[in-house]
Amino acid sequence: MDRRELAEFLRSRRERITPADVGLPAGPRRRTPGLRREEVAQLAYISTEYYTRLEQARAPRPSLEVLAQVARALRLSDAERDHLHHLAGTPPGLPPGPSREVRQSIVDLLHRLPQAAAIVISATYEVIAWNDLAAALMEDFSALSRRDRNLVRRAFLGPHPEGRRLYGVSDREEFALSSVQQLRAASARYPDDRELTGLVAELLDGSEEFARLWAAHDVESRPTLCKTFDHPVVGPVAVNCDVLDIADRDQHVVIYTATPGSPSEDALRLLSVVGTQRLDVPG
Repeated sequence: MDRRELAEFLRSRRERITPADVGLPAGPRRRTPGLRREEVAQLAYISTEYYTRLEQARAPRPSLEVLAQVARALRLSDAERDHLHHLAGTPPGLPPGPSREVRQSIVDLLHRLPQAAAIVISATYEVIAWNDLAAALMEDFSALSRRDRNLVRRAFLGPHPEGRRLYGVSDREEFALSSVQQLRAASARYPDDRELTGLVAELLDGSEEFARLWAAHDVESRPTLCKTFDHPVVGPVAVNCDVLDIADRDQHVVIYTATPGSPSEDALRLLSVVGTQRLDVPG
């Protein structure tokens, strides 16, 4: 462990982040550039005293969990995260849990697809980014808690508004099978992630269907190339389904597009105007 290099690296990364970057007020009398040590400690969920000792080259070797939390708080790139691990004398490896941080370039991509509904899902099927058309086609994810944005939980445990399971998709059974297979693979990649193990336990306890599929121990899944959403306002919307892997984050971009000139393209165009409003509900 190179304590001095680690300390200088942490200090340099801290000083390049502004309070606005992490949603903190600038406040008066800020003497140093970037974040304060106590702010980084708060974002990393560690004590200010311990983080200060890290920057003063006086701390013992940090654990993998602490390194992951500090890397997340300082918004380190993958190369910087690996460098942090080397300085700490701990070879870099998989993060302790599925990443929920979406690169800004991916977020920008979603919003540059005005004629496509697009979402980003984590390794646990949590919707972690979306564009306006996806919110109109599926639901307003911004109005949901993190728990309710998980598509696997939604598929097996509900809720099912108006009797529509998982937005009325035509491939609900195929999605159920594929999601269980991929969730089992994710559990092997992140065996120590409490949130993931808790999700699996909840699904096993609450869904006989999930328990049956989980017991098969399958980890291979076939892609769904097209599906139909049963939308409460515009009716059936048939879409092509393309999935792009973000390998370094263990995430997927799911893009839904309609065939040009089809009624479904007209439906998506209408949804892009209507947004998340419900025209079938009296004002």
